[in-house]
Amino acid sequence: MDKLIFPDTGLMFWTVVTFFLLMVILKKAAWGPLLAAIEAREGRIKADREGAEKARAEAERIQKELEARMSDAHSKSKELLAAAAKDGEALRARLKAEAEADAQAIKEKTAAELIAEKNRLVADLRKDVASLSVLAAEKLLRKSVDDGVQKTVLDGFFKDLETSKASKN
Repeated sequence: MDKLIFPDTGLMFWTVVTFFLLMVILKKAAWGPLLAAIEAREGRIKADREGAEKARAEAERIQKELEARMSDAHSKSKELLAAAAKDGEALRARLKAEAEADAQAIKEKTAAELIAEKNRLVADLRKDVASLSVLAAEKLLRKSVDDGVQKTVLDGFFKDLETSKASKN
C-alpha cells in the first residue's frame, strides 16, 4: 500500500512517455484515418441528404405538375362530354324535325293521292251513271242516241248535279 501513496517516479515518467508515444502513434495510424473516414462518411451523408431533398423537391414539383395536368385533362374531358351531349341533342332535334317533315310530306302526298283517287272514282261513277242513264233513256225512248247528243245531255246532267251539290253545301 505504501507504493500507492508514494509512487515510483521513474515508472510514472515512463508510463507518461509511453502514453504520449501511444497517442502519437494512434493519431497517425488510427485516429487520422478514422477521423478522415468519419468526415468522408459525414460528407457522403450530407450529399445523400441534399440529393434526397432535391429528389423530394423534384418529386413534389412533378406531382404538382401531374396534378395540374390531371385537372386540365379532367376539365377538358368535361368540356368534351358537354360538347358531345350538346351535339347529340342538336342531332336528335334535327333528326326529329326531319322525321316530322318527312311524315308531314307523306301525309300530304297520301291526302293528295286520296283526293285524286276520289276524283277519279267520282268521274268513273259519273260516267257509269251517265252510261246507265243513257242506256235507260234509250230503252225508254227505244231509240239510240248518237255520241254528240249523248255528250251534250251528259254535260248538262253534270252541270245540274254540281249546281244541286253546291246549293246543298
